[in-house]
Amino acid sequence: MERNNIMIIPYDPTYTEQTVKMWRDSKYDAIGQEEIHSFQNQVYYLNHILPKEFHIEVALMDEEVVGLIAYNESEISQLYIHIGYQGNGIGIRLLNKAKDQSSGRLTLYTFEINTKARRFYEKHGFNIIGRGNENEENLPDILYEWRAEDHDSRQ
Repeated sequence: MERNNIMIIPYDPTYTEQTVKMWRDSKYDAIGQEEIHSFQNQVYYLNHILPKEFHIEVALMDEEVVGLIAYNESEISQLYIHIGYQGNGIGIRLLNKAKDQSSGRLTLYTFEINTKARRFYEKHGFNIIGRGNENEENLPDILYEWRAEDHDSRQ
């Protein structure tokens, strides 16, 4: 796959169904647990709750949603890549958008069981600053932090 074919655009509700399906499939692949929210509830969350606090962008390849990120100047709320497109630089491009728009510090949570995500975040400058399980899935999670001052340039 050629990375140049990937477009990153602001999320638009015309991509709702594709985005939610990709998000659910990617999350299931990462944690091996069925989504606890209905498809309809996740659609509502994506279109009405998440945009209140976060910029949402999607990665498209040939009009197919292959990635999602929701972020603000200090936090990444969601970052999911289509399971068939992981390892192709899409996550890095989305992550760098969030870093570029950040206040110089970003935090995010990921599930402890999601070893691929943990390796990805640690490779790209995030450090563990906390652990817990204060999530709806009741799974152990890890709080990561990235600080611009710790890095001469983006990784």
